[in-house]
Amino acid sequence: MLQSLAGSSCVRLVERHRSAWCFGFLVLGYLLYLVFGAVVFSSVELPYEDLLRQELRKLKRRFLEEHECLSEQQLEQFLGRVLEASNYGVSVLSNASGNWNWDFTSALFFASTVLSTTGYGHTVPLSDGGKAFCIIYSVIGIPFTLLFLTAVVQRVTIHVTRRPVLYFHVRWGFSKQVVAIVHAVLLGFVTVSCFFFIPAAVFSILEDDWNFLESFYFCFISLSTIGLGDYVPGEGYNQKFRELYKIGITCYLLLGLIAMLVVLETFCELHELKKFRKMFYVKKDKDEDRVHIIEHDQLSFSSIADQAAGPKEDRKQNEPFVGPQSSAHPDGPAGN
Repeated sequence: MLQSLAGSSCVRLVERHRSAWCFGFLVLGYLLYLVFGAVVFSSVELPYEDLLRQELRKLKRRFLEEHECLSEQQLEQFLGRVLEASNYGVSVLSNASGNWNWDFTSALFFASTVLSTTGYGHTVPLSDGGKAFCIIYSVIGIPFTLLFLTAVVQRVTIHVTRRPVLYFHVRWGFSKQVVAIVHAVLLGFVTVSCFFFIPAAVFSILEDDWNFLESFYFCFISLSTIGLGDYVPGEGYNQKFRELYKIGITCYLLLGLIAMLVVLETFCELHELKKFRKMFYVKKDKDEDRVHIIEHDQLSFSSIADQAAGPKEDRKQNEPFVGPQSSAHPDGPAGN
């Protein structure tokens, strides 16, 4: 008897704080996912990093042996300066000296990566004025971009998602939830094909050093706004039609970002995902809802009273001033 009472009380306690328990498991799962990613990346990439370090040490030792007139300190100073310039997007290699980082098309590409928060990092402002302007430009431009993308995605979603789902639901009588799921899957497949697989095939042809996997990797890293910067198109030696190529990439990134947001919005509108998300949200108490309703009604009543009293006060202000003897004024002519 006591065990059943204890068990029922525990069940009621869990049900009462279900949202908090779900949120706790969500935080724990996210932390475990972070740890899982760190373990996998470390186990996969650490051996390659070790091999690269050994190769660089051998090359440095061989170079110093072949050039005895050059000291190790002088070589490290030179390499340090070269690496510092490379971090700013400037290379001393002969096959990279023909491309400017701050012509108009490159600056346009940089501005698009800043506003979309992709930020490849291959090109950064060199001057203090450029860094200061980048801060001001980003503070204004990033919220502006969010507003722009929100407005565009809202309009596109109406024509691409809501109207087709409603049409098949009303015209053919299919279940709205089933139609929404099928539509979301098809839209995701079309988006992945048009903005990932096809562009990856194009980049693998236009970029000499990229294979299909590297091109697909660039598309995903870019459209997900991760922007690692290890692969940047249009930076090859003597790239043909580089200006037009950069403008095309800028348009691709903008359109691809809009398409990704439309797909995400379409999946977020699914009934099943809405129910799943609500598991982790804080539920509002009924008393709070009643208070909000009462406050809203009071505000509405006061605003109506103010609006009704406003014209009366305006009429009083517009009328000519009447003295206290105005009530005897009609008897004046009669007395005369």
